[in-house]
Amino acid sequence: MSDIHMDQQVISSLREVMEGGYADLLDTFLSDSDERLIELHKAERARETNELTQAAHSFKGSSSNMGATRLALLCGQLEERAQKKQLAGIKELVVKIDHEYQMVRRLYCAERQRVGASDLVSGG
Repeated sequence: MSDIHMDQQVISSLREVMEGGYADLLDTFLSDSDERLIELHKAERARETNELTQAAHSFKGSSSNMGATRLALLCGQLEERAQKKQLAGIKELVVKIDHEYQMVRRLYCAERQRVGASDLVSGG
């Protein structure tokens, strides 16, 4: 089930490339994503298409880089609609992004705990 929300190949590659910095990368992604979600909600409530486009774009990019493919897809849909100023149904899309992020957040927090546990075992 988590493969829908978290691309294991991307995660594996990040783990290899980042080595000791992988846990920090996960922490940064989670804290940045929390902020981006707040920005999305603010922009959606204010019906600010420029802010919505920017927030969706940066959330899409970081989600994609971290392997959160479904979240990136939803953010891409939001970005496209905000660019075209098609605001009908935008609130529902932001809610979908919120729900998907909550799922992703749980998975990445679990991944973060696994990394922490393996660091303790390996002495890292």
